[in-house]
Amino acid sequence: MNHFELIDGEMHVENVPISAIAQAVGTPVYAYSAARLRENARAFRDGVAPLGRVHLAFAIKANPNLAVVRLLANEGFGADVVSGGELARAMAAGVAAKDIVFSGVGKSRAELIQGLEAGIGQFNLELEEEGVVLAALAAERGLRAPAALRVNPDVDAGTHAKISTGKAENKFGLPIDEAPAIFDRLGGLEGLNLRGVAVHIGSQLLGLAPLEAAFERVGRLVADLRAAGHTITHVDLGGGLGVAYRPGETPPTPAAFGEMVARVTKGWDVELMFEPGRVIAGDAGVLVTEVLWVKPGVTHPWVIVDAAMNDLARVALYDAYHGFAAVKPSGKTMVANVAGPVCESSDVFVKGREIDAVKGGDLAVLQTAGAYGATMASTYNSRPLVPEVLVSGDRFEVVAKRIAAEHIMAEEHVPDWLK
Repeated sequence: MNHFELIDGEMHVENVPISAIAQAVGTPVYAYSAARLRENARAFRDGVAPLGRVHLAFAIKANPNLAVVRLLANEGFGADVVSGGELARAMAAGVAAKDIVFSGVGKSRAELIQGLEAGIGQFNLELEEEGVVLAALAAERGLRAPAALRVNPDVDAGTHAKISTGKAENKFGLPIDEAPAIFDRLGGLEGLNLRGVAVHIGSQLLGLAPLEAAFERVGRLVADLRAAGHTITHVDLGGGLGVAYRPGETPPTPAAFGEMVARVTKGWDVELMFEPGRVIAGDAGVLVTEVLWVKPGVTHPWVIVDAAMNDLARVALYDAYHGFAAVKPSGKTMVANVAGPVCESSDVFVKGREIDAVKGGDLAVLQTAGAYGATMASTYNSRPLVPEVLVSGDRFEVVAKRIAAEHIMAEEHVPDWLK
């Protein structure tokens, strides 16, 4: 089941009618399926289980909602974090510190200290100076920081340029050819347990070939580091598996991914670490919206909905595709544009696409919105932050409240000298 299906003519999330969620919470609102999250988590876990020693860390940036992270922690996932805020979220959701990996190209000294004092499982280092600073901070506290060196294998992930991270011109990681010398210099520092390497080449990958090419380069690096006398016990292979946004897309399954990894990493004798995000949460959520108007257009009518680019930024940022479907489809269709109310020409979700026929007052969903949706939301145009709902069977609960403009303004201040 995909857990977003028509029952008696109305789309449900599991066994809850979407109209019931909209009536109780208002729109726009994100709705997540707990069952789909669990299914995806278990599918990934089963896909890599034959590899033996593995560590699974959900990429918090994909969906940092506390309830979602807790659900995945209950499924045996740790957390991949890229900020002090995400670290605090992961621990608040019940993720053990030892199961947290701190990635990210711009960790501050305060964040490094936060990770050290929490006792996290691994720091993924992005530059040599970061390793030097981390080692000094750890030594001052009588600690040895577990760390891996993130390398850039110069492999084109074949994904959108703005979510590609493994090419030479990207800001992430260190050139893989420079890694042995950097490892030599960092490996003996007091306060640093440099135990492995890390790689992540991008997001929303629809094929395994780029990952295989990157992993093969990492394998050669591991062999070279060991030949130089370094002990390598951990390799972080990142994430990046895509999901099907468009009809007909067939991303690799976790099982196929696991088979490829098993073939490439045979003989490595390390604990393999993975950071799945989108593949766990992407198709486990929808953004529910209400049609405000159907406005005549020059070529196609404009379906104006109450969700906007501040609620779901992916289309404006990446020209991304999200399916648009009526909650109570009539069986009729229309060719239309779908846009939100934000005062930007980029606030458009659909252009000239055949969609379910809708009219003002109808409910609709933007599909496959469980990853990189609410997490990227803003209050642009002084709009509220969108709420989130988690559904389990025939029950649902608000797991993130709508944060209104009044609450945001309460944190602002006009100085007396302007009054």
